[in-house]
Amino acid sequence: MTRKVLILGGTGEAAALAHRLVAETPEDVEIITSLAGRTENPSALSGRVVSGGFGGIQGLKTFIEEEAVNLLIDATHPFADTISDSAYIACTVTNTLRMSLTRPAWSLPPDAKWVEVENMDAASTAIGTFATRTFLTVGTRGLDAFSENKDMWFLVRLIEQPAEPLPLADHLVITGRPPHDLESERRLIAEHRIDCLVSKHAGGAATQGKILAALEAGIPIVLIRRPPQLPGHWTESVEECVEWILKQL
Repeated sequence: MTRKVLILGGTGEAAALAHRLVAETPEDVEIITSLAGRTENPSALSGRVVSGGFGGIQGLKTFIEEEAVNLLIDATHPFADTISDSAYIACTVTNTLRMSLTRPAWSLPPDAKWVEVENMDAASTAIGTFATRTFLTVGTRGLDAFSENKDMWFLVRLIEQPAEPLPLADHLVITGRPPHDLESERRLIAEHRIDCLVSKHAGGAATQGKILAALEAGIPIVLIRRPPQLPGHWTESVEECVEWILKQL
């Protein structure tokens, strides 16, 4: 009988985990990675891939039951709290073992110019008191919060060009998929005369370059605080996650 591991993916950690599991689990174990489908051209992944999401708690519960999923690994982005909440509830009601693979947060010097705020609205209010040219790296969701900053110019980085115009008065959109190296981040900050960086406190080496470049430039950094960690098993290491999965199997 085939045993199944479902990875809720969309991150580099999820891709690395899928690659390791396909290589290291027995032949009777199927590795499935689920993608939300928001990116048009996702990177290739090892194992089976399902795309488009599940349609909420009930949809995920149905998938777990119909596919007879043995283990669920939540390796989504630290700010993908909707799917994480759904996974927590769906695994609870189906009695499915669940592990959260959460990348470590960035470590910033306590004496640097940075602050952590609760949400996008708080970030918008904060930068409105001092910034004039802000580098926004928070994705598309929540950008409405910055629309009231009428006298500010924004450099907005997204993975893909947005389908609809952004709700910002004065801005430039650039696109690029992580990783972003330190030297290119230095150039962006210098070329566009950036005086503030706003980012989700997502952590991870692939996007740390902007943090290091902003620290070097001495410009303020405003970080959106992560949602609270849900109860249950969790790790910050792909290696530890693989070891846990192999032990359960």
